[in-house]
Amino acid sequence: MTNFLRRSMLTCALAAVLPATLSLNVQAADKADAAGWPSRPIRLVVSYPAGGVSDVVARALGEKLSQSLGQSVVIDNKAGAGGAIGLDQVAKSNPDGYTLGFSSISPLTLSPHLGKPLFDPHKDIVPVVSVMYSPVLLLGTTRLTAKSFPELMTQAKAHPGDVRWATAGLASLGHIMLEQIADQGKVQITHVPYKGGGQQLNDGLSAQFEVLSTNAGPAVMQHIKAGKFKALAVGAPARLDSLPQVPTLAELGYKNANTTSVFGIFAPAGVPAAVLARLNAEVNKALALPEIRQRLEATDNVPTGGKAADFAKQIEAESRSNAQIIKAAGIQTN
Repeated sequence: MTNFLRRSMLTCALAAVLPATLSLNVQAADKADAAGWPSRPIRLVVSYPAGGVSDVVARALGEKLSQSLGQSVVIDNKAGAGGAIGLDQVAKSNPDGYTLGFSSISPLTLSPHLGKPLFDPHKDIVPVVSVMYSPVLLLGTTRLTAKSFPELMTQAKAHPGDVRWATAGLASLGHIMLEQIADQGKVQITHVPYKGGGQQLNDGLSAQFEVLSTNAGPAVMQHIKAGKFKALAVGAPARLDSLPQVPTLAELGYKNANTTSVFGIFAPAGVPAAVLARLNAEVNKALALPEIRQRLEATDNVPTGGKAADFAKQIEAESRSNAQIIKAAGIQTN
C-alpha cells in the first residue's frame, strides 16, 4: 500500500469520526455548563406591568422555582409594544440560563406580521414551556350605554369612531380582536393602546373610554361583580363557569376574533439544552401543584405545561394562522 493511499484512508476515517466526536464534545460541554446551574439568582422578565394576571402568575411560579432550584427568581417587569419589549430584552441577553422571559406568544405570532420586529422570533429566542391560556374578556365601562355586544355594534355603526376600545397595546391580541370585529362588523372603532393591563384597568374604572379587552384575572372579576365593568363577550373555547351568561365571540358570529392569550416561559437562543430541559421539568412540576392550579383556575385561567417542542409547534401554527388573518383583513398598526 502506497503512502498516498494510507494517507487517503486515514483522512476518510478521521472525516467519519470527527462529526461524532464533535457531537459528543458539544454534549459534554452542554452538560458541564448545566452541572452548576443555577449558581446565582435568575432574572425573569415579565413583559407586562405589575399587577396584571401575567405578573401575578409569574410571581407565583417564580416563588416555586426559587424553592426547587435553590436560587432566587427576581421578577423584572418590562412592559410595552404588546410584550415585544420584554421579550426583546430576553432575546438579547447572555444565553447562560440566568435571564428568562414570561410573556404571551403574541410578540412571536402577531408582531412580526405587523411591522419590523425588534428581534428575530425564529433565531433569537426559544420557547421553554407553555404555562397557561387566558380567556380574553370584552368589557364595557360605565361610560358605555350599550348593555350587550349587539347593542355595542349598533352604537358603533350609528356613531363611527365614537366608541373607544382600549387594549394592552399595538399588535396585542386585543388589538387584533378589535380589528377583526371592526372589519367583519363594518364599523369604525377608535383604538386606545396601552403598555399593559394595569393602567388600562385603572383608566377603565374611571371611564376614560367605552370598552376594553383584557385577560381574565382576580381584579377583573371583582370589578365585574361590583358592577364597575359590563362583560359583553369572551374569547374562549366555551362560556366561562364564572360568567355563564356571557357569550363567546364565536357564538356571536365572530369566529376569527374568538381567541385566547397563550402565555409561556422563553429563553435566549443558545442556552444549554440541559438547562432548558431542567427548566421545562421544574415549571411542569410547579404547574401540577394543587395550589398553583387552583390559583389559575379560580380566575378562569387554564394551566397548560407540556414539552418545549409541542409549545414551539403551537407557536408556529398560530403564527401562520395570524398571518393569514392579518393579510385578509388588511390589519395595520399605524
